[in-house]
Amino acid sequence: MAFDTKQDSVISRAGSLEIDEGLRQYMLKVYNYMTIGLLITAGVSYLLANSSLGLIFFSLETGQPNLLGWIAILAPFVLIFMMGSAVSSGNSTTAFTLFVVYSALFGISLTTIFWVYTGISILRVFLITAGMFAGMSLYGYTTKRDLTKFGSFMMMGLIGIIIATIVNIFLKSPALYLTTSVLGVVIFVGLTAWDTWKIRQIYDSNDSDNVVASKAIYGALMLYMDFINLFLYLLRFLGDRRN
Repeated sequence: MAFDTKQDSVISRAGSLEIDEGLRQYMLKVYNYMTIGLLITAGVSYLLANSSLGLIFFSLETGQPNLLGWIAILAPFVLIFMMGSAVSSGNSTTAFTLFVVYSALFGISLTTIFWVYTGISILRVFLITAGMFAGMSLYGYTTKRDLTKFGSFMMMGLIGIIIATIVNIFLKSPALYLTTSVLGVVIFVGLTAWDTWKIRQIYDSNDSDNVVASKAIYGALMLYMDFINLFLYLLRFLGDRRN
């Protein structure tokens, strides 16, 4: 029995191109959703910081949150679990709505950075963050390496800096603050590559459009958090404080 190897090769190549195009469109969705989230966060925080609306959530003298401020700061943790449920059920509309709300609430919690740092330095750090993020995300997307062990190591480091940050609330050690800041930059640079790699791995060309959109929104959330945290840690080093 003879096989048309040339025809089989063409069919295989066509299928591969279809998967590659589907993956490309999926990743574009991830980055587009992430960009929407960042724009919402930036817009909300800038609006509140430059109007009396910010005083609804924070004290102008101390920058400390009031009751509404604490609600806005803590609510995103609840929304993450709700988004996970929406993604698992393939409900992309609900997942996107929750992502928009999450981004807006996070914008509220970032209001005070405009009171602490100059606008020019915030823009400068944002652009630096964007460059670092783009480079590491591109690596995570294109690498052929299995980043599972690398990601596990980064997650262990993340748990470590969270614990150290909580401890330093009481110790108020400048040395520990500097150490956690340096490690924070390194860890979130690494997590950007790992999360991008994971987002690529969960793509399935057989998924429905709704499931693909849901996965893209959840992937956008992961990269959004990497970007925001990297930005905040870099701001500690490179941000110019107001007098």
